[in-house]
Amino acid sequence: TESAPDFLRGSVRLTQFHLGGNGAAHGGSLPLLFDEVLGHLCNSSGRSIARTACLHVNPRAITPIDGDLVIEATIEREEGRKRFITGRLLLGDTVVSDAEGLFVRLLPGQP
Repeated sequence: TESAPDFLRGSVRLTQFHLGGNGAAHGGSLPLLFDEVLGHLCNSSGRSIARTACLHVNPRAITPIDGDLVIEATIEREEGRKRFITGRLLLGDTVVSDAEGLFVRLLPGQP
């Protein structure tokens, strides 16, 4: 829903296919979601391709299925080949999880 060279925001709805215990989203679906969104930002706006080196996800509250969620990603800084990116998943004003990712730019010829 919003995009800039160092920031993006979008909406997401987790469904029954993401169901974990007690009607909440499966915890494993959150790292997948963050890796996809943070990686998309990392490799957009003409930047060279980078891969996920490390991704840390912090669950903060129960993540519901079939709820309207907002996901945000921000490039915090770049140091040489390293890109440090953070993300948040929100239900209204509540941060249900956040993430920190380290992405490393590929070397020429690196698959």
